[in-house]
Amino acid sequence: MQITRETDYALRSVQYLAQRPGEVCMVDKIAAETEVPKSFLAKIIQKLTRAGLVESHRGAGGGYTLRRPAAEISLYDVIEIIEGPPLMNTCTADARRCGRVDHCVIHPVWVSLRREVEALLKARKFSEFVADKKDQ
Repeated sequence: MQITRETDYALRSVQYLAQRPGEVCMVDKIAAETEVPKSFLAKIIQKLTRAGLVESHRGAGGGYTLRRPAAEISLYDVIEIIEGPPLMNTCTADARRCGRVDHCVIHPVWVSLRREVEALLKARKFSEFVADKKDQ
């Protein structure tokens, strides 16, 4: 599994917002602080907003905040919004797409790996990374 640049940028932006609970943050500042191109970040933030992870605040002093506490947002949540569920192989999404699934000895490994990766990503909450950042 390899995440896309878009997902990396989304993870950076959510982590940035997680460090500033309740603070309304403008795209310009998020982009500068996270080293993400502003135009690309604006599109990513729109996706996160449509998915209900980020809240948009309009008007003077407007910007973005997280809709939920960092302790309730996992790495998996962000990855799934941007890329969909992480797949090790297409057969793990839909076994019917593979004609070999009934006799493939490797298929159970892919399924197991997908479950383990999902569990790990779901267990890691952004609150962990906020604490790590403050300690550094």
